[in-house]
Amino acid sequence: MRGDLVRKLIARCLSIGLAVLAFLVVALTGATGWGLALAVAALVATAAERRIRQGADTAAETTLIAAAVLVGYARRLDGGFDPALAAAALVLLGLVLLVGPLRHAGNLEIRAANLPVRSWTVPVATHLGDALLGLLAVVALAAAATMPALVALAAALLVGAGAGAIALDLARRRFRPPAGGGAVGRALRRHQPEFLLYFSAPPGSEYQVTMWLPYLERIGRPFMVVLREPEFLAPIAAATDAPVVYCPTLRAMDEVLVPSLRAAFYVNHGAKNSHCIRFTQLTHVQLHHGDSDKAPSANPVSGIFDRIFVAGPAAIDRYARAGVQIPAEKFVIVGRPQVESINVRPEPLAAEAPRTVLYTPTWTGHHADADYCSLPVAEPMLRKLLDRGVTVILRAHPYTAQNPASARQLGRLTELLAADRARTGRPHVWGAAARDLSLVDCVNRSDALISDVSGVISDYLYSGKPFAVTDMGGEGDRFTERFPLAGAGYVLHRDMTNLDDVLGRLLGADPMAPGRWATRRRYLGDFPAESYADAFLEAARRELEPGWSPPSPGRPVEPDRVAASPTT
Repeated sequence: MRGDLVRKLIARCLSIGLAVLAFLVVALTGATGWGLALAVAALVATAAERRIRQGADTAAETTLIAAAVLVGYARRLDGGFDPALAAAALVLLGLVLLVGPLRHAGNLEIRAANLPVRSWTVPVATHLGDALLGLLAVVALAAAATMPALVALAAALLVGAGAGAIALDLARRRFRPPAGGGAVGRALRRHQPEFLLYFSAPPGSEYQVTMWLPYLERIGRPFMVVLREPEFLAPIAAATDAPVVYCPTLRAMDEVLVPSLRAAFYVNHGAKNSHCIRFTQLTHVQLHHGDSDKAPSANPVSGIFDRIFVAGPAAIDRYARAGVQIPAEKFVIVGRPQVESINVRPEPLAAEAPRTVLYTPTWTGHHADADYCSLPVAEPMLRKLLDRGVTVILRAHPYTAQNPASARQLGRLTELLAADRARTGRPHVWGAAARDLSLVDCVNRSDALISDVSGVISDYLYSGKPFAVTDMGGEGDRFTERFPLAGAGYVLHRDMTNLDDVLGRLLGADPMAPGRWATRRRYLGDFPAESYADAFLEAARRELEPGWSPPSPGRPVEPDRVAASPTT
């Protein structure tokens, strides 16, 4: 998160600084050419800021740049008052004032993908700021080339006409909405979705949705995806044929949640989930985006859902262990369908066979008590693996780059892998190449896992192959009490004093192998491998049965009841 903040701060300082400098150079010196060049540089910086700071208000720097360009243009013409340039200036300044309100109005409109709905107004309103920056660049180049002011006026009137058309259409939508709702609502009523996947999360979190889309499609019923942040619309729409709808407001949700819907599925505990849970006619089902012993996996907020789909009895035990009381009938054990394509290895690998190790460091989390990231101590571990002739797949958490220290540490590890691959030819994988592989691909290519406390361990458990978990809190014996899944693997101390011993077991005899099968059943359910995902599909279909209603609240789950929970 700190890295993201630094990038935004740098972008802000650069764009506003260049804009101020351009205006001062043009207004207070005779270096008009340099001033126009600085104005163009400020335009580039402002465009970059808009990419880094989505929805940023760049009115101040745009006004300064426009003023610098217009003053510079007047000086280049050097012919006294020019009516065409004055008219162009009025249009430009009017656009500077209109861009923000029009973009805001456009952002309040529903957007959709994978629906037979066509609308030019909203996407154009969203990119009107980019059009204004392009217009200013054209005017700056016209000034530098000393073109007649009519060129600037024509370009300004062209963009102004487009802005006017957008303003009229947005006003019509707001003050004279069509009878029977908008085009998106009408298209959804024709589509007749029976359930929706609701999603709200920080940027870079779309993996939480894409991991579930194949299984939602296999339910065999029409559905839709509802988003609350616009940046997810394109990547998620590209991952499914189902309608994907961005709802910026509660009023928009009222329009798109059509009567055919019976259930809503969720993949996290986002704050905006409450905006959908208020629709009490739906059954609300929490799926989660992974199964781990992390503290967020036993979030008390889970209690607001009608159903909580969990991978195995261990997930129910996790809530009870954390003191979170949730009625037992809310839990449904469905396995973790994403592991169905993981190859299971029932027998240990031969001692002389070469090894490939998957290393999956997690991120630092939002709070210190959820920081399980091992990157600060990973370099000696990686060197030991390379010394043993191991091939490494390094697949870091998508949020890693948001922390500058983590990004530097990850960069150092990739340098070590690159140098070793150049020297030995071993096909290490990292960076974009590792992200291009699915987690299942990485699991199937590897012979052992080293990970932090995360959902990756639960998925890897299905393979039957050995894994090690880093104890970054230095908790010692208490570590496996807090994170029981680690007890089925090998625990690496934060100071790496037991590294040789752990690697010897992980890459050698693997004495923990027999006990992992019982742990696998507790964490991932006891379902046949050939039909593993069917448990989820059947449970989801039950939630869509007409006339079904959630059960009345019952007695809270107690630890002794958890131990007797069924696994099928």
